Order: sequence, then C-alpha cells, then structure tokens
Amino acid sequence: MSEHTFTDNALTIAGKNYHSRLLVGTGKYKDLEETRLAIEASGAEIVTVAIRRTNIGQDPEQPNLLDVISPDKYTILPNTAGCYTAKDAIRTCQLARELLNGHNLVKLEVLGDEKTLFPDITATLSATETLVKDGFQVMVYTNDDPIIAKRLEELGCVAVMPLAAPIGSGLGIRNPFNIVSILENAHVPILVDAGVGTASDAAIAMELGCEGVLMNTAIAAAKYPLLMASAMKKAIEAGREAYLAERMPRKRYGSASSPLNGLFF
Repeated sequence: MSEHTFTDNALTIAGKNYHSRLLVGTGKYKDLEETRLAIEASGAEIVTVAIRRTNIGQDPEQPNLLDVISPDKYTILPNTAGCYTAKDAIRTCQLARELLNGHNLVKLEVLGDEKTLFPDITATLSATETLVKDGFQVMVYTNDDPIIAKRLEELGCVAVMPLAAPIGSGLGIRNPFNIVSILENAHVPILVDAGVGTASDAAIAMELGCEGVLMNTAIAAAKYPLLMASAMKKAIEAGREAYLAERMPRKRYGSASSPLNGLFF
C-alpha cells in the first residue's frame, strides 16, 4: 500500500470510535486543576474514574470531578478500583450506572492482594459473567495469562486489559511474549493496563500490537505531570506507527546501510 494513502483505523470500543489510543486515570494529582490540564495534555478521549475514591455526584457537598472532565467532552470510564470481591465490584458498577444516567461502559477490576494488587481471577470471571448478563459493556483488568484473556473475551468483554507489571509499579512490560500471545488470539481490543512507567514503556506496548494503553500513576507521579502527559501522547502515536510500519528483521550480524553493489572505487 502506498504510504501516501495509508490511514490507520480508529480504536473501536463497544461500537464507538476513538482517535486517541491513550486512556488515562484521574487519581494521585495534587488537585482537580492539575487533573484537568494533564488529561488535556494527554489527548485522551477515555478517562477512567475510581468510583469508590472519587466524587462524581455521590456527595453534593464536595468538588465534583465531572466539573473538570465533562462527559460531553470525554467518555467517562467508571472503574472498580479498590474492590476485593465480585459482589463489591458489581455493586460499584451498578452505582456508577446510576450516577451516570444509565452509562453501561465500565472497567472491571477485582483485586486479590493488597500488596501486589494482582487481580483475583476467579472473582473477576464471576463478576464479568454477572455484569455482562446485566447489560454492562465490560473492559476488564486481568493478568497476562493468554488462556484467561481468551476466556474473558468469550464471556462477552468488549476489551481485555492485561497488566504489564503490578499497578503503580512503573516496571514496564515484564513479559512481552505473553502479551503477544494474547494479541494473537484476540478478537476484541487488547489494551495494556498497569505497570507503565515512562514513554518508552508505552511505545513498546503499542509496537507489540496493543490497541491502546491505560495509565495513571506514570503521569500523575512524574515530577512534571503535564510534560509526561504530552510525552505519553507522542509515545502512543509513535509506537502505533512503528507497529503499522512493520519493523526491519532482527539480525545477529551487521548489515551495511548502503549496499556494496555498483561501487565506483
């Protein structure tokens, strides 16, 4: 295909198209104004909100996050961060739907351990089944197990989101081969969720073929969050273009950039 006519398809989740492949969270910023500015700098169109930790209308006496990230401008993705049982996660999704006037797109995470924040897969599968039957469009946080990722897709998730490393660790992609295995068997978008620390981590995730990356701490915990948000936007775009460009083969030995054929001397 001619590079002059090449166009990338949009990221499609639950039937809606997005230009940005960077999804961002809203936690850990110093105030709502920094939250707003960082999200704008990231170029993200999907913004995830921890319902158990963030006020989006539960308490009318407190500042409302939706005053700075309007649902008219962004797709709000309520998440179940902080839930350690399927029951709590389901209840949190139901509360989010009520607060957001019937909004059904949610990010499900059911944690199994307070130290590592790894997912409880048994509880995640159970909650997924219940939520899908109840009409929710579930984007699901999981480990990097290709078998579990496929099972979650089969249960009806609209996107599967394997971790790259523990939540908030900033360790980058620890097992790229598992991510590739998940991608090879998927028919729904695969987005890396958790573990990204800097722009190169995001670019690698995209170069592997992921449809997108969700992050929060990597931006919010940077010394200069707005600058990091801008860096992440560029890294996602560069990584996606590199994936589509199909990189050169790796070789064990050197290969001259200019061929030796036809030398004049």
